[in-house]
Amino acid sequence: MSDRATIQSIGRLVPQGARVLDLGCGDGALLDHLQRERGCSGYGIELADENVLACVKRGVNVIQLNLDQGLSIFDDDSFDVVLQIDTLQHLRNAETMLRETARVGKLGIVAFPNFAHWPNRLSVVRGRMPVTKRLPYQWYDTPNIRVGTFKDFEVLATKNRLTILDAFGLQDGEERRFLPNLTASTAVFKFERG
Repeated sequence: MSDRATIQSIGRLVPQGARVLDLGCGDGALLDHLQRERGCSGYGIELADENVLACVKRGVNVIQLNLDQGLSIFDDDSFDVVLQIDTLQHLRNAETMLRETARVGKLGIVAFPNFAHWPNRLSVVRGRMPVTKRLPYQWYDTPNIRVGTFKDFEVLATKNRLTILDAFGLQDGEERRFLPNLTASTAVFKFERG
């Protein structure tokens, strides 16, 4: 997820000058934006060689690490904000990593494809798994280990004693605050330890 409108929308959730850890930072576009536009500092965590190289070329500090191994290299409250943008659905230990996000950062921000978006629901009613712009793979070749919905994350946050500070959907770069579970292809949450 690196389109400009999405980066700006998520970037607004990050306090000016924050120390940021971006888990699964991809090519570093979001962290680069936060450094340039919001005066932030921090690190990206990325596994893929080509993305690590792209981060370095952008001037983004990056650590090559498999997130399934956890965040034990960081102390509690090491960062003001920990980002998981299009990362949670790829992890085998998603709930553990969510707790680690809350441990390592004072604030957490997650975004993931919202499986309850109405076109996805229609696809399932028709008997097929959805293939959309946000979920562009067939069921048998998707890199997503799991799918979730806006409402699913609210339940997971409550279970893990996280306080949701802000929540909205994103659809074609626009924020959706009315019925986001139905009207948005991306779910976005800002939270802290409860």
